[in-house]
Amino acid sequence: MLVAAAQETGLLAQLEAALARCSSEHAVRLAHLSTASRQMLVLTLLFLGVVGLRRTWDLRGYTGDALALLSGRSRAYGYWHVERLLTQFAHAGAAQALTTVLGNWTTQLWEPADQQRDAHPPRWYVDGHRKPVYTKQLIPRGLIGRTGKILGCRALTLLHDEWGHPRLVTTDRGDLHLTAGLAQILACSDQITERKSQARIIVDREGLAASLLKALSDEGQVVVTILRSNQYDGLESFTDVGSFVPLEQEADGTLRREVAPASFALALPEQEGGVLPLRVALIREVHRCALTCGPSDLGLAAASANWQDEDWQARPTVASGPEPRLIPIVTTASSIDAVELAQTYIHRWPAQENVIKDYLRPLGIDTNHGFAKTPVVNSEVAKRREIFQKQLETFKTWMISARAKYHQKANSKEKLLKRMKNDEQQYYLLDTYQNALNKNSVDYSKQYSKIQKNKDELLIQQEKKKKRVEKLSQQISKEHEKCQRYAHKQCDLLRYARGFGNERANDV
Repeated sequence: MLVAAAQETGLLAQLEAALARCSSEHAVRLAHLSTASRQMLVLTLLFLGVVGLRRTWDLRGYTGDALALLSGRSRAYGYWHVERLLTQFAHAGAAQALTTVLGNWTTQLWEPADQQRDAHPPRWYVDGHRKPVYTKQLIPRGLIGRTGKILGCRALTLLHDEWGHPRLVTTDRGDLHLTAGLAQILACSDQITERKSQARIIVDREGLAASLLKALSDEGQVVVTILRSNQYDGLESFTDVGSFVPLEQEADGTLRREVAPASFALALPEQEGGVLPLRVALIREVHRCALTCGPSDLGLAAASANWQDEDWQARPTVASGPEPRLIPIVTTASSIDAVELAQTYIHRWPAQENVIKDYLRPLGIDTNHGFAKTPVVNSEVAKRREIFQKQLETFKTWMISARAKYHQKANSKEKLLKRMKNDEQQYYLLDTYQNALNKNSVDYSKQYSKIQKNKDELLIQQEKKKKRVEKLSQQISKEHEKCQRYAHKQCDLLRYARGFGNERANDV
């Protein structure tokens, strides 16, 4: 059934024709294969995922009959035979030819759905994906978003329509930036369809470049993207801000997000003083505030309360800010509907981000073909987690030491105050006894002098103890501040450690 469906759509015939043309032009061994053989090899590659194989390497241990049945053979091709085929593909320069064939096929496949759309221009979602490649040779490196590591990789640029249908995928060097990939995939799409596309292009903030936006705008293209957080500073960065209207609500009717139209002037670095006017759908998140002022005093007080207890455990602080977070969706269109523009960009998640994961994995595009892959620890995340853990243990150790000194100084002060109170009582008794002496007594002077000497010694000791109490009070205050600072630091570290790997700043 699968083979019949592929043959019915004409994909197999187009792929086989492209391979035959490339093989004859480059005079490789693939040109001497019959049409049936080339078709069986293509079917083997197409249906690897159907039988649970992720890479051609997995063919070494494959002993089933399903792949042979799907490819029209009595026995499935082996690993070395298929690898030799891929090598011949590379020598024949078949990558571009196959990309063109697949682009034509997807265009024809989804064209009936495209014709049912309204009068508005088609919406195309463009994004980049980097696939790690482990080789013995040095290749361009890039940041792998899934792991957060800098690895040798290949860069995929993907184009989807508004229903999430994959229209085109191109492969380039791993250090290709999305701004370059965006221009290339649009040009490739125009070349495949043999007509100039006029579509609304929705792209992530990585594709935000003033020169590219202006070039696409001059060509009649409408681009929708999102501003980076370092390009604006609150509402005052925007002009012509309209009234906010509800965008999203909770099930109980509580307002989560609201949106308003606005304008923004994007500076053109190539032109001194030049700007590109953009229309903005300014989303304001009402249900939570931006992390602009750090943790609140109330949150710190609650998280670091009772730090004097021996069994005290740090809890993450809750950060708060005075203003709701802003998410500016910008477009090169001259006029907008703020609600529709915001929903168009938000739709990129179900129409593209989730679809990328859905079809990259079944098709094996996310697999490093030809090389065995083993699970590795995310070094960057592990490193950051280790740093947070070390800092947390350090502040915990410092706090234990400071708390011990705090209690020691407090006990010393308490004992010293008790001795001072006893000395005051003793001084009062000596003074009373001295006043009660009989002045007519023979040894009055001797007794009076002796009592006075004891009183003077008590006064001297009392002054020393007062100075000691003042010094202890300062030390206690110092240790108290240390303990509070270390407790606050532990709470903040727990908050940062909990949130550093889970946030996509300023995204929707």
